[in-house]
Amino acid sequence: MLTRREFHGALGASVLAATSKLPAHHGLHGPEKRLAIVTNVWTPGSHAWHMATRFLVGYPLRGKWHLPLIRVVSAFVDQKPENDLSQARAEEFGFPIYPTIAEALRCGGDKLAVDAILHIGEHGDYEINEIGQKLYPRYEFFKQIEAVFREDEWSVPVFNDKHLSWNFNWAQEMVNVSRELGFPYLAGSSLPVTWRMPSIEMPWGAEIEEAVCVAYGPVDIYDFHALETMQCMLERRRGGETGVVSMQALRGDAVWEAMENKAWAADLFKACLSRSQTLAQQNQFSHRFPQLQQMKELVETPIAYQFEYADGLKATMLLMNGLVRDFSFAARLRRQTEPLSTLFYLPPNPNVVYSGALMANAEQMFMTGKAPYPIERTLLTSGLVQAGLKSLAAGQIRMETPHLDVQYRAARKSTFWRS
Repeated sequence: MLTRREFHGALGASVLAATSKLPAHHGLHGPEKRLAIVTNVWTPGSHAWHMATRFLVGYPLRGKWHLPLIRVVSAFVDQKPENDLSQARAEEFGFPIYPTIAEALRCGGDKLAVDAILHIGEHGDYEINEIGQKLYPRYEFFKQIEAVFREDEWSVPVFNDKHLSWNFNWAQEMVNVSRELGFPYLAGSSLPVTWRMPSIEMPWGAEIEEAVCVAYGPVDIYDFHALETMQCMLERRRGGETGVVSMQALRGDAVWEAMENKAWAADLFKACLSRSQTLAQQNQFSHRFPQLQQMKELVETPIAYQFEYADGLKATMLLMNGLVRDFSFAARLRRQTEPLSTLFYLPPNPNVVYSGALMANAEQMFMTGKAPYPIERTLLTSGLVQAGLKSLAAGQIRMETPHLDVQYRAARKSTFWRS
């Protein structure tokens, strides 16, 4: 009996011999899809470790172990530090690592030879600019993918991990190219698709007056997660997404001053902390709601992003390192007395099943040719991160953001995991 690896190898050889040019994002090789990995690094704990591996060994899905009908056939790995895992994975699962993106997409031949691309642009040793953005080469890698599509005159679905680019203009270009060439394009992080506690959705067409998210982690990394947590809820509001007109980011004492001046709704902030499962404690208490002075003692450098949407909705994202280690959301809905609130649940290491939730959505797009949620969500979130960092670097001033005029309507159907 053939092993799974031997079966895939025999199938791949016969498929390559029969490859022919087909229209954009049609399966080239029958029911099984061929996947190329394009990643910065593949090391323990990296996003390739989280995500690419799901297509090698599968992931748990509704109480069963799910093995995608997708085979990794090639990879490009930009950096290979001492703890690199890519070569070991390639040897175990029988795929080559190519020196260029074009070669990986063409599997060493002269035409596009894969059905889908998993583009992972997180982690690795890259420069940091003057406002604190790590200059991950997502745009540069995307342009190399685009060049293959244009030269070979067909395209396939692309999943882009997290931000589209640190540069909003480049991010907008990436979205425009996907529309021009007609390939399905999906991006973002696990937060919008992981479990929620309680398992609730923002009502479709809700009239939202204000929203707050309390999270943790560094700027330019976890601010993206927290902002996308908010965006996946707020995009469902009445009238759809309108874009963001202003951003002001605060740091340190300015955050405490804003809190004391009620710059955001105290009941929404309290609802977020009441959903947290990691609320820090002092004096050997098991669970006690912190007062302002206690929060000041726990949180050395709080961060707040306050932004306003074109339809007047006000939102506040807080990074409260030392107070919480999770992501919670609360919103006030018109004609409702109690806030809508939930925790975006991230299961712990080493299994990090939330990356399975994200790759389930990528897999759906790879198999069907349709993105389950809009790329505009990640486009707007990418711009919000850059705007927040610019505001911090400019002295925590309020900045107008006419370029964040990103308007779209989200699908009515929910995409987060419930089972």
